[in-house]
Amino acid sequence: MQLISGHFDSAWFIDHLQDGEADQLEGFTALAYMAALHPQLKFGHTMLCQSFRNPSLLAKMGATLQFLSGGRYILGIGAGWHEEEYRAYGFEFPPAGVRVEQLEEALQIIKALWTEPQATFQGKHYQVRAAYCEPKPEPLPVIMVGAFKPKMLRLTARHADWWNVSSIGPETYRQMTLAFAEACAEVGRDPAQVRRSWCGGCACAPTQAEAKRLAGDRVSADNDEDFGFVGTPQQIVEQMRSFIDLGVDYFMVD
Repeated sequence: MQLISGHFDSAWFIDHLQDGEADQLEGFTALAYMAALHPQLKFGHTMLCQSFRNPSLLAKMGATLQFLSGGRYILGIGAGWHEEEYRAYGFEFPPAGVRVEQLEEALQIIKALWTEPQATFQGKHYQVRAAYCEPKPEPLPVIMVGAFKPKMLRLTARHADWWNVSSIGPETYRQMTLAFAEACAEVGRDPAQVRRSWCGGCACAPTQAEAKRLAGDRVSADNDEDFGFVGTPQQIVEQMRSFIDLGVDYFMVD
């Protein structure tokens, strides 16, 4: 990874254990290593799978990285979805609704450990008893949740500082913002309090033809369900404006 100071605000890792036979680094180890190499950048995950780590341990890991990095850690987290890696690594793969419940409890535990002198929580899926998390993370890491569907949107409205989506086009996102506004109304939160971010593919080149060659079959600006930015710098800026008009002000491009 080569990063030019001043051009990027942050760097991000996925959190997957396997994708067939492809090489796959463990997300938290890799992130901690890169954060030490690049002290000018913030670091986060898109997204941590809550199933892979006990939530109290994850709170401790996040607090430690926030302390060691001088406050540059962003906690990006989701409910998990890739059944192949769950099965391969011996994790149970419960129904989506259960995974959402687990994430909701995990976020409550993480917040408690980061803010309370001692945390105790008794949930349906997770428990902690008189747990300490010292040193406390300072400042508190931003919590970013990746969410698309109604239950996850409500969870995001309740618990997140940022709402993240990945690889969806502007028309799909427009409909999703309406659903998110409804979710915020249900939980009594102003949608403007939640920062909006987008992550996905980007093929940028001096000419459109070069950008399309670079994109190949991996990135397309024509598929609203699997969208990526493709074009010259100016074309990509124009493609981003559709999202900016809908409230997005942070982009993670691959």
